[in-house]
Amino acid sequence: MLTAANIYVQYGDRILLDRINFTIGDRERIGLVGRNGAGKSTLLKIIAGHLRPDDGNIQRPTNSTLGFLHQEMSLPKGKTVMDETLTAFDEAKGVERRLAEIHEELAHRTDYESDSYMDLLNEMSDLDHRFHIIGGGNMEADAEKVLKGLGFKNSDFNRLTDEFSGGWQMRIELAKMLLQRPDYLLLDEPTNHLDIESILWLEEFLMTYEGSVIVISHDKMFLDNVTKRTVEIELGKLYDYKANYTRYVEMREERREKMMSAMNNQQKQIAQMERTISRFMAKASKTSLAQSMQKKLEKMDRIEVEDGDTSVMNIRFPEPPRSGQIAMEVKNVTKSYGHLNVLNKVDLQIERGDRIAFVGQNGQGKTTLAKMIVNHLQPTDGEIKVGHNVHIGYYAQNQAEALDPKLTLLETMEEHSPPEMRTKLRAILGAFMFSGEDQDKKVFVLSGGERARLALACLLLRPINLLVLDEPTNHLDMLSKEVLKAAITDYSGTLLVVSHDRDFLGGLTDTTVEFRDKKLHTYLGDVNYFLEKRKLDDMRQVEMSTNNRNSNGSGNAKAAKELSFEERKQLQRAVSNAEKKVEQLEAKISDYESRMALPDFYQRPDHHKVMKEYEQAKQNLEAAMAEWVEAQEALEE
Repeated sequence: MLTAANIYVQYGDRILLDRINFTIGDRERIGLVGRNGAGKSTLLKIIAGHLRPDDGNIQRPTNSTLGFLHQEMSLPKGKTVMDETLTAFDEAKGVERRLAEIHEELAHRTDYESDSYMDLLNEMSDLDHRFHIIGGGNMEADAEKVLKGLGFKNSDFNRLTDEFSGGWQMRIELAKMLLQRPDYLLLDEPTNHLDIESILWLEEFLMTYEGSVIVISHDKMFLDNVTKRTVEIELGKLYDYKANYTRYVEMREERREKMMSAMNNQQKQIAQMERTISRFMAKASKTSLAQSMQKKLEKMDRIEVEDGDTSVMNIRFPEPPRSGQIAMEVKNVTKSYGHLNVLNKVDLQIERGDRIAFVGQNGQGKTTLAKMIVNHLQPTDGEIKVGHNVHIGYYAQNQAEALDPKLTLLETMEEHSPPEMRTKLRAILGAFMFSGEDQDKKVFVLSGGERARLALACLLLRPINLLVLDEPTNHLDMLSKEVLKAAITDYSGTLLVVSHDRDFLGGLTDTTVEFRDKKLHTYLGDVNYFLEKRKLDDMRQVEMSTNNRNSNGSGNAKAAKELSFEERKQLQRAVSNAEKKVEQLEAKISDYESRMALPDFYQRPDHHKVMKEYEQAKQNLEAAMAEWVEAQEALEE
């Protein structure tokens, strides 16, 4: 059990964590929630030992292991994806080297009866058992399975980690942690850089994880599927709920309502007692009774309900200048990266006032087209024409991470500001909940959500009439998402937004463009209209659905037979179960072989029984291998 006792953290005049206490038991699934800047990431850093609190301490069992996926991680350069991932097995490799040394020594020794020989055999048996426990027998296969689950392809395994963006490097770091299987796994917003397939894979992995998981996430569905306990940090205090996120929201409201009711009742009781005391004090015969009531009143435990942290951004985009009728034209555009073709001869016309959502599976070209529209990328072929008097504002997926960490918040705004806006910078920062001395903080001390707010503030410094937003809700808490949506709803310019968040997109746009099969498919309605037309229940199914290859009138193409998500899950489960059976049988056979290698084995009365069990285990292994191959081939087909 991990215990946090009396944790206290203060920055300047602000108390971030006010003497909080909690415990984490075995196989716990905990969601850590709260507003941006409430102290969630700080608490994870303290648990991981990366940060010391001003007071209090963390205690966890001796020899327990801990993995911490945080937002500022970085990988060493010069290694391939597979080589870097396999560093997760450093312990297994050490055990493997020691086993090789023991085998080498045993091959040359003949003192079979000596104590040192028996010690070596015992050490070999212990190490062999440990080797299988930590996955040493399947290092590359397990690494490949986890990397693929997180979205990597076979062709990526031998590429250098340097070639990948920060989001993909985070996936490599996550893969290493999952392969190490620490007793306590701390994940700070792991879903921000994952596509839907990878999120679903991670959910399933964590559901059966043998250690404890503590996760910060703003993905409600992910929290509901993975966690069974929700810990909220609000205004320095910690509130613990034995429930997933959706039930926590209900329980939180119920708790506040009950406390408010109890406080109001107590206030009425106090007011009544104070009136009685005042009346009795005026009468000499009642003075002693009044004094007794006064003492009782002073000793009463007062019920107090703290005001929740409901502070929000105050966003209003400047009135956009008028552009020409055609804001942007995409004509016959193709985009390829080497041999990889992402978009093939696509067309899109964006008119003044259009409100367009880009949706679809990751890797289908949404961000690529957005970058070409804002001139951050050039098409391989085709043409993109910007309309008359178009002023583009662009929020990229990594906009918050791209801010200079050495600058203060005010210096960051000054760097992005035209001269005429300099006098308004402090007021704009205040509207984004950065007031007073916060404005002189360095960017590197900000949380992910605070950096996202700062990056959004920079968008308000110039009038724009074509607003392009790529995953703007990453890192934003629930309230901030709602405020941003309201501001974009009121924005009267032309809008293009890339997002996977159905709640955010609902009612926000009037056109939905789905990216599929290197082409664009347009639906004249918002995301809910699009989902209805596609007959899909939610955004996750949209992103998980594989390509429907029905021909458009040719009469020759056959519709591909595709597995449903449930069928695929069942096959994946069958593959996983078969793999575990093979691993268990291999470990069992290895144990038999170790026992059979002992000098006195054939003198023992049970040696016939052991050999019979050994032969049966080998037959079972062959059957399990055949079962695994059959399930794996069915899944691949």
